[in-house]
Amino acid sequence: MKLHTYWRSSSAYRVRIALSFKGLPYESVFVHLIREGGEQHRAAFLSKNPLGQIPVLELEEGGTEAALTQSLAIIEYLEERYPSPPLLPKDLLARARARELAQLIQSGIQPFQNLTTTEFLAEAAPALDKQRWFERFIGRGLTTLEQRARALSGRFLVGEEVSIADVLLVPQLYAARRLNLALEELPILRAIEARCLELPGFAAAHPDRQPDRE
Repeated sequence: MKLHTYWRSSSAYRVRIALSFKGLPYESVFVHLIREGGEQHRAAFLSKNPLGQIPVLELEEGGTEAALTQSLAIIEYLEERYPSPPLLPKDLLARARARELAQLIQSGIQPFQNLTTTEFLAEAAPALDKQRWFERFIGRGLTTLEQRARALSGRFLVGEEVSIADVLLVPQLYAARRLNLALEELPILRAIEARCLELPGFAAAHPDRQPDRE
């Protein structure tokens, strides 16, 4: 498998965690999102994902080569194709909860910091206070996630085992720090993050350990 990735991309970070957690070997293809206008906009990459976003996972399934996009779709594929160790609980409701929290991050938080979004804001609303934007939308999303974690978490976001919710949580908190957001009022999320980062699969995927880190 080949993963098109960028060291500090939250979405790529998620997939790196899933691959590493499951012990799956893969080749990294580094796509610099900023240099020379962004390598994701080049024709060679757009042929794999016309939206011009990472991650992209190239793989072979049933003798057919394929390229998967969208981090949650990739992680769900990996979970179904390589179910051990699992990233979804066996219990049906807990499984739905893990997906719920993952979607909260995927749809309700991360898009507000996405490079495509911030580049458009800089062009369309140059006077906008970008930090206020981040605090309003990302901060509110993380506060909501903390509230849900208060009801659902054990050692991890959904009970006592790692799930896809944790796979998305860790990159989101990394991004929040990069955006200078205060995390002091998120003690449950920070504690879960610390437990995750003690696990080899999470540690190996960390941006600071990526070869393309600048």
